[in-house]
Amino acid sequence: MKPLHIWLFSAVLILAVSAQGQGTKSAAVATAPQPQAAQAAPTLASAIDREISAIEKQVTEAAEAMPEGKFNFSPESLNLPGSDYKGVRAFGGQVKHIAASNYFIWSGLTGEKLPVNLKDGNGPEDVKTKAEILKFLKDSFALGHRAAATLTTENMLQTPEHSNSTRLRLATFGVAHAFNHYGQMVEYLRMNGIVPPASRGKSE
Repeated sequence: MKPLHIWLFSAVLILAVSAQGQGTKSAAVATAPQPQAAQAAPTLASAIDREISAIEKQVTEAAEAMPEGKFNFSPESLNLPGSDYKGVRAFGGQVKHIAASNYFIWSGLTGEKLPVNLKDGNGPEDVKTKAEILKFLKDSFALGHRAAATLTTENMLQTPEHSNSTRLRLATFGVAHAFNHYGQMVEYLRMNGIVPPASRGKSE
């Protein structure tokens, strides 16, 4: 092959390889995942709402896990040596107490009136079945979400009418209080041979 032909052949080959490389690079750029639109920055309201959702899920699932026939269970009935469970709330009473407290704590943030049948921290006397107790519980957490939505950095240190606590304190205390009684619900479930839903699938 003459030198000119060799040079032309080499030039064509180099251009072809270069073009192929550019095409591959363009295709890679075109198929590369594009950055997603930036998510909205968290707010005080959304942060508290997330905490309410977390405890709501655990309490609700624990309540649903207990058979209705065990909603009247109390460790007092076990007569454990050296224990002192006399007068403690039954399982259903624990659930009703969480719900009742949610109403008392969070209604101050929304300004909503308490349910007419709610008199104290034990919950309404006419709420007795598992289905009724679960509805009462879920409705109370719905109030919690509405309460969280009212929070802003401007009003979080304000004290609502008829309260000695700030709005932020009320919002977070509702979560802390529910977690406290959730721990007792967990013990009641385990005393009846039931693994709490939040612990299933994990090493015991």
